[in-house]
Amino acid sequence: MKRAGRRTSGARPPLLLALPALAAVAFLGLPLLGILVRTEWSELAAHLTAPGTVEALRLSLLVSFWALGLSLLLGVPLAWLLARVPFRGKAFVRSLVLLPMVLPPTVGGVALLLAFGRRGLLGPWLESTFGITLPFHTSGAVLAATFVAMPFLVISLEGALGGLRPRYEETAASLGASPVRVFFTVTLPMVAPGVVAGAALTWARALGEFGATITFAGNLPGTTQTLPLQVYLLLQDAPEAATSVSLLLLAIAMGVLIALRGRWTGTPADRTRRAAPEPDTDASPAPAPAGGPTPEDLRPAPPDERWSLHAEVTGYTRLTLDAGPGTTIAVVGPNGAGKTTLLRALLGLTPRSHADLALGGTDVTALPPHRRRVAWVPQDGALFPHLTALANTAYGLRAQGVPRAEARREAQGWLDRLGVGHLAQRRPAQLSGGQAQRVALARALAARPRLLVLDEPLAALDQTTRGQVRHTLRSHLAGFGGVCLIVTHDPVEAVSLADRVLVLEDGRAVQDAEPAEVARHPRSPWVARMLGRNAWPGTATPDGVALDGGGTLVAAEPPPPGTPALAIVAPEAVSLHREKPAGSPRNVWPGTVREITASGSRLRVLVTSDQAPDLVAEITPAAAAELGLADGVPVWIGVKATETTVVTL
Repeated sequence: MKRAGRRTSGARPPLLLALPALAAVAFLGLPLLGILVRTEWSELAAHLTAPGTVEALRLSLLVSFWALGLSLLLGVPLAWLLARVPFRGKAFVRSLVLLPMVLPPTVGGVALLLAFGRRGLLGPWLESTFGITLPFHTSGAVLAATFVAMPFLVISLEGALGGLRPRYEETAASLGASPVRVFFTVTLPMVAPGVVAGAALTWARALGEFGATITFAGNLPGTTQTLPLQVYLLLQDAPEAATSVSLLLLAIAMGVLIALRGRWTGTPADRTRRAAPEPDTDASPAPAPAGGPTPEDLRPAPPDERWSLHAEVTGYTRLTLDAGPGTTIAVVGPNGAGKTTLLRALLGLTPRSHADLALGGTDVTALPPHRRRVAWVPQDGALFPHLTALANTAYGLRAQGVPRAEARREAQGWLDRLGVGHLAQRRPAQLSGGQAQRVALARALAARPRLLVLDEPLAALDQTTRGQVRHTLRSHLAGFGGVCLIVTHDPVEAVSLADRVLVLEDGRAVQDAEPAEVARHPRSPWVARMLGRNAWPGTATPDGVALDGGGTLVAAEPPPPGTPALAIVAPEAVSLHREKPAGSPRNVWPGTVREITASGSRLRVLVTSDQAPDLVAEITPAAAAELGLADGVPVWIGVKATETTVVTL
């Protein structure tokens, strides 16, 4: 057995790369080692407590923390703008952000002097209007430190925002939260590691700033002489003291880097970490921005109010949708058919399609997502990881102005109804997949939506949990007064949950009917295959259907010749033979077995042929053993004309 941690022979790095890497480490480490070796440890305390050093340290801390505050005030919105808002000239703005990081510090000081100095662009105006003089003043040192340090915060936080999937913010908006509230209660808490990492780097860089400060603000003891400037002066008169102060700055910088442990980009917090249940801390509401929702918009809808749906969708997805109150519609179709685009158009979250939307006779087309009352449950639920199940469920009510106590009481009621009330104080990382989906559903229903849209809500669950959640969902949709749209690939979900099935292909509705009708006469090859049928598009002939994939299928009741049609054959209606059958089948052709899979107590056999499209036959294990079926075995396929259903397209 190999010892843990021992490198295998195949993992040994090549010397051509290892030697230069070691040389680089030595090159970077030797100067630091020089400080440690040359420090007079016996005089260290005296050097660091000297009056000039203490004053410089006090001023450095003052300047660095003011610079950090300005960087947070200005840099956080700038990072959000770069990460979330597309606009022309973004590359130029990002270059401006990065410029102080690559610009020589003295050049930065000259630039600040020409902008804010007494003869600069803004300096005379600041002095004559407000009496503010920045050069050779502590405020000038703060400005210089902010100029060189803020890019560290912006770049770090932009990376964190880029790693945060927008669905959390979109889900919050669908629950009624304004953009400002979403930013303060969802975005900022979720990128807190990025803020902390950027703030630490910003503070450390501001603490060590030298070039721009001495050029712009000068080197005045007690006013602008920070610790790095003190080191510069001590090198001329007291080199030993300069070494001791340098060691202090080195220790502070190294402490910051060790504390960050390599998390320079401040990626969002680990969602898989399991922690003990914690008391709920409901985020306080952010102030509503000017032009935000009016009190009438924020008034919660009465629980017994009922809402119909009318939507005219244009763009990639093109259809007209009408549904009465209490209707549940399953939206099905192949990947890329436009299902999710339809939901996002109704939410007002995509430019790919536009929905003229009316709910209960009220036109909400011009309203932003947070005022439409369209609640969204993404495939994974998108529970806010920094809030408990109870705070998640109460989020929509709080966003609508419901008092905290009332919102929590109603949220607890919804959790109880969905069987997860005992999990109210748990965080999402402490919930199973089924529990998380129930909480996500409770959160959406608690927000009192007019329209509920569910994007494959059960796809990530195992079969047992899926059945339990499906039963819970069906019981609560029965009492929902609005319209519910469910995107699904599961025929059981479509049949058991929906009153209607909407079939999309290439952004168009090819069928909109009751589940039983869709099951009997599917008008889409994809839906027919989803239901377990063989389906081939083609053109009607006098005897049957000329298939697009080659071959002709004889049918008992073909439509008029030339009509686009879909030929459907159930797998159990396909017979397999080792010899060419001489009986009644009107459709007979040779093929080859390519795959055999189990389906309950029967076997599904995939057969390919040069004379017809691939098809699936369903037979018993005994019949498969009698025929000696295996991969590559040649067979004959038989399908009766009366077993072929033809649907016009």
